[in-house]
Amino acid sequence: MTGTPDTIVHLLRHGEVHNPDGVLYGRRDGFHLSDLGHRMAERIAEQIGHRDIVHLRSSPLERAQETGRPLAKALGLDIVTDERVIESTNVFEGERFGPGRNALKKPATWRHLWNPFKPSWGEPYKEVVARMMSAVHDARREAQGHEAVVVSHQLPIWTTRLAAEGRSFLHDPRKRQCTLCSLTSLHFVGERLAQVSYSEPAGDLIPTGDRSAPFSAGGAAEEDRP
Repeated sequence: MTGTPDTIVHLLRHGEVHNPDGVLYGRRDGFHLSDLGHRMAERIAEQIGHRDIVHLRSSPLERAQETGRPLAKALGLDIVTDERVIESTNVFEGERFGPGRNALKKPATWRHLWNPFKPSWGEPYKEVVARMMSAVHDARREAQGHEAVVVSHQLPIWTTRLAAEGRSFLHDPRKRQCTLCSLTSLHFVGERLAQVSYSEPAGDLIPTGDRSAPFSAGGAAEEDRP
């Protein structure tokens, strides 16, 4: 890396969602943070509320907005709602993936799983990256010389990181390094992305067993499976 990063855009994943029925909620309304999710959001405000963050934007979905509010209050910032950092589309939205009822066991759903590179069950990865990076660069410009936070969702954040690091989009969803309320930080020198870093300010609040579970902590089903 040459040059010292002058602007940082942090991609913040939302906190745990109240989802007792194990629904793959995707872009659906009505899915809010759980009590633990609110604690995670408060932890984020405590951990990074003192930083030189001058711009904050968020996905319009409730779980993202609720995650950003404590940080916005700590920083004295308004949240800019940005549709470009919303969750990815998924044909399985609304299906249940909890124990005893898993939509992936239905033969009728298998026709959606033929191409993991696209992916064939939802929004193409390249399109996700394009809209995410468009929002990231807007945030970078707003925060030039300082820091910005963008509250988004696991799959859009992880896909953006894969692209930034020049890695293949093909991956095991269980191995994404993007836990609840984690920060994937993009360090820029001018307009050039120079470095990607990762941290888990609320990592100690995530139950240990949930980290290796088939579905991520935050309910029996994460929003961006398969």
